Amino acid sequence: MVRAVDHINIVVTNLERAVRFYTEVLGFRKTKEAYLEGGWIDLIVGLSGVRGHVAYVVAPAGEPRIELLCYEAPKGEVLSVNSQANTVGLRHIALRVDNMAEAVARLRTAGVTLFSEPVRVPSGVVQHDAGEKTLVYFLDPDGVVLELTEYR
Repeated sequence: MVRAVDHINIVVTNLERAVRFYTEVLGFRKTKEAYLEGGWIDLIVGLSGVRGHVAYVVAPAGEPRIELLCYEAPKGEVLSVNSQANTVGLRHIALRVDNMAEAVARLRTAGVTLFSEPVRVPSGVVQHDAGEKTLVYFLDPDGVVLELTEYR
């Protein structure tokens, strides 16, 4: 039934800040922006009086796009437990990089706090077709858990 992942939605508190982070720090490219309002969006998301701005960003290798959505109304809650790796639900997005050391240095220069130093997954845990995996978790400006992944 499902053919592909179309997009991933991240609700943000400040659209300009989020776009800057995903484009300038992570290297995504902004492709579109839109203003959302009206009965059609209320129906889709199950809320009333929705007003919001959305920006779409895409990684250099292409789709799926990430949809950064900032609600003007109704405002949602910021829940700190969503920034913990074990909270039930969608918990992180893994972003593939070619050079982990360079990517980590870029994050640190931008003031991003990492959960740890990059960690190599022991070879006996899982064999990836792309090779040995190294990864590190970090948070975006709204506390969304992200992962950098490098295969060698």
